[in-house]
Amino acid sequence: MTLFVFFAVLAAAAMHAIWNALVKVHLDRFLSITLMTLGMGFAALFVLPFVEFPKAEVWPYIIASVIFHMGYRTFLIGAYKAGDFAQTYPLARGTAPLLTALGGVVVVQEMPAPFAVLGILLLSAGTLVMSFRGGAHLERINLRAVGFALGTSIFISSYTLSDGSGARLAATAQSYAAWLFICDALGALVLCLVFRGPQALPVLARDWKAGLFTGVLSGAAYWIVMWAMTKAPIASVASLRETSILFAMMISVFALGEKMTGWRGAAALSIVAGVVALRLG
Repeated sequence: MTLFVFFAVLAAAAMHAIWNALVKVHLDRFLSITLMTLGMGFAALFVLPFVEFPKAEVWPYIIASVIFHMGYRTFLIGAYKAGDFAQTYPLARGTAPLLTALGGVVVVQEMPAPFAVLGILLLSAGTLVMSFRGGAHLERINLRAVGFALGTSIFISSYTLSDGSGARLAATAQSYAAWLFICDALGALVLCLVFRGPQALPVLARDWKAGLFTGVLSGAAYWIVMWAMTKAPIASVASLRETSILFAMMISVFALGEKMTGWRGAAALSIVAGVVALRLG
């Protein structure tokens, strides 16, 4: 991973943390993600005249990614029903890089270097600790909730591998990203209608400005990640992306005045050590 790609992914992680910290939408998490995805798709429409139409061999990756994203959202709903998603989601974010690394070995035959493996492990551990903030205990999570969390992580790693492979095969990462965002928006709309019905549409329409803002920022961040996966190992990029939780912690402490606990400090050190190891790898 070159220094430019390294800092580009860190910038994408920071962008992800910023829109999470600044945008407050009065919707549940499922509708918020749906709204953001629709915003990404709408913004991508303006990019289409400037990118190539994907080749036939690229479309299976786009379709697979849309399916994986739909599976991700479906398991997200299951996590809401099974337990406290604020506890289960960190399991998904913390284990996804590990699954992506294992999947990368099988799917794209990328064997991480020893330092990269160490970095992935440190980043995953730091993400888990940072997410729980030392205030929750794994034994309090029921098995059903854990199942949905791990299922979510499988879908996260699946669409990451699909997007990394598809972006490499496409003419440009911009072309792949634009068409993916549009197709994913259609998939998100279908899923929303299935689970929430037509009555969800007026609710989403009321917050269209927030959806467009988060869509543009999130789309730009994920486009950077997909571009980076054409330049560097997928597992390393996916793991480095999780530093967004470190940026979120910094925003909460320095901008929002939240307390810097010992657990947070330990998690931050683990994430920083993981970043250093990835750079050395």
